[in-house]
Amino acid sequence: MNIGLLAQYAVVAVLVAMSTFYTVRKLAPVWVSRRQAAVAALLLKPGRGAFAQRLGRALQPRGATGDCGDGCGTCGSCGPTDATDATDAPDTARNAAGEQPLVFHPPRR
Repeated sequence: MNIGLLAQYAVVAVLVAMSTFYTVRKLAPVWVSRRQAAVAALLLKPGRGAFAQRLGRALQPRGATGDCGDGCGTCGSCGPTDATDATDAPDTARNAAGEQPLVFHPPRR
């Protein structure tokens, strides 16, 4: 096998692996976070080497801190405070950002 062809296969394999990782991370973030925490826990077991311990600490997923800056959105208090109810607004109403709320109407018979 030619060295150039081997290098081409290696580059393509790395690109496919990176795109697969990116896609899985975007489509299943909770699953990836759980797997990442499991690998980190394996590396952080007592008796592991210093390199494994450092790698385990680096792989630990960040947890929600309870701060509004972490973007968890579980408490519902991080959203805009001046939002109007979409059911009270007419069809042509726009908010300060220029967004128009979606209003769904039942089908005509």
